[in-house]
Amino acid sequence: MKIRGIKRGQTIELLEQIHSIPDGAEIIVNLEFPATEPIVAKVDLTDEERLAKLNKLFGVWQEQTELIDIFAEIDQQRHTYEGRVIDSIDK
Repeated sequence: MKIRGIKRGQTIELLEQIHSIPDGAEIIVNLEFPATEPIVAKVDLTDEERLAKLNKLFGVWQEQTELIDIFAEIDQQRHTYEGRVIDSIDK
């Protein structure tokens, strides 16, 4: 379900009636801004500027040591099939 609302302090005022959800029910809200203007890419960057922006973006995860554990768990789950672990050589 997707509806519009307006944030006022810590309250979000819904712009539509919702009868399918009872009062007091806990919900999860995914916030996003409505697209009001088309996004235009800046095309006048030099190759060096583009590379610097990419390096900055990729470097965001550099100091996230917990990602090693997360990726290891994802890899483990990826190699699990019907309750058994498949080794890399078992492919």
